[in-house]
Amino acid sequence: MDMVPYPIEVAFPSLAPYAEGNTGIPYVYSFDSGVPGCHTMINALTHGNEVCGAIAVKAMLDGKVRPRRGRITFAFANVEAYQRFDPARPDASRFVDQDFNRVWQPSTLDNLALDSSELRRARAMRPLIDEVDYLLDLHSMHERSAPLNVCGPLDKGIALAQRLGVPAHIVSDEGHPEGRRLRDYGDFGVPESARNALLIECGQHWEASAVTVAMNCCARFLVLCGNVDLADIPKSWLKPLPDQRYVVRVTDPVVADSTDFRFAGPYTGLETFPDKGSLIGWNGAAPVLTPYDNCVLVMPSLRQVRAGVTVVRFGQLLA
Repeated sequence: MDMVPYPIEVAFPSLAPYAEGNTGIPYVYSFDSGVPGCHTMINALTHGNEVCGAIAVKAMLDGKVRPRRGRITFAFANVEAYQRFDPARPDASRFVDQDFNRVWQPSTLDNLALDSSELRRARAMRPLIDEVDYLLDLHSMHERSAPLNVCGPLDKGIALAQRLGVPAHIVSDEGHPEGRRLRDYGDFGVPESARNALLIECGQHWEASAVTVAMNCCARFLVLCGNVDLADIPKSWLKPLPDQRYVVRVTDPVVADSTDFRFAGPYTGLETFPDKGSLIGWNGAAPVLTPYDNCVLVMPSLRQVRAGVTVVRFGQLLA
């Protein structure tokens, strides 16, 4: 049985009423205003145990959030994994066969010799995602930490995160060695393209405050993209903007060589080490040291540790 270090504070809603969708893709809804504007997508359940996004998307659908301008798409992505959630083993439903958020390179998507539950779902959703101008991908974290706006490696991602204004901490990174994330797929990862995406880590997977963060980010993203007006959003969904924002540029992922990876302390994220060479853990027998002064730890976690998995990232505070 998996250890459950955090209480499950929220109910996992049934998605059965949303199975049909209205796009020809199960669990995916799209609404077009008929008025010029951008196509904005809010995606939930990239990972099956990250429930805050599903609650937020359900609220948007149930609240009949519709675009004044352009088009809005709402999606529940890895529903098959979500349906396997077991409170006694809450990490086991992250995915069915492979991580849905590591398959978004053409070499994988186009290789029909490769097959998995996640690849079938990604291939079904791909034609619609190819039409999206702005994507908000809702996630949560293994450990309880401050929410993060993960904006990718490009300046256009940092700029969009700054314009959104929430959460306060912005993380610019290259992604994962295991495979490309949805937020980096296609033109989202091309500097010259106007298409753009953000990934929000709303908080710990099952804490109630992660839902609050998800709702606030969804509402503000739709307003920012011009699809709705602020007056269209229930006031209870909106929370104050932070007084200050911080940008952390990830420089190095730390990838486990095996399951034998240990941290030197109970890190949960955003811990800052003033001195280069500070010991933060061991990869097998090898010490893991910070590569520069004022090094920030980004999303440390051993919950999914195995060979090839990123267990923490080193970052530099830019602002």
